[in-house]
Amino acid sequence: MKDRIERDTAEVMRDEMVMKDKILSLLGKDARTVPEVAAALECSTDDVMLWIMAMWRYGSLEEVSKPNDEGYYKYQPVV
Repeated sequence: MKDRIERDTAEVMRDEMVMKDKILSLLGKDARTVPEVAAALECSTDDVMLWIMAMWRYGSLEEVSKPNDEGYYKYQPVV
């Protein structure tokens, strides 16, 4: 993962439109947790959490399992 650079929340959310398709493509193959998505995209877990929560909030994603030992749900696209 890249070194963490502090970014303004508004800047992170602007990137959501670009990252949304990448996240949906990645999760279309199999359900993953936020840290798994972050590792696959080489992005920070904090940024990916914001993107996934926004996508979940607006009905693009759904959780598919109970939280794992670290407290993370797995997400998949809504069909």
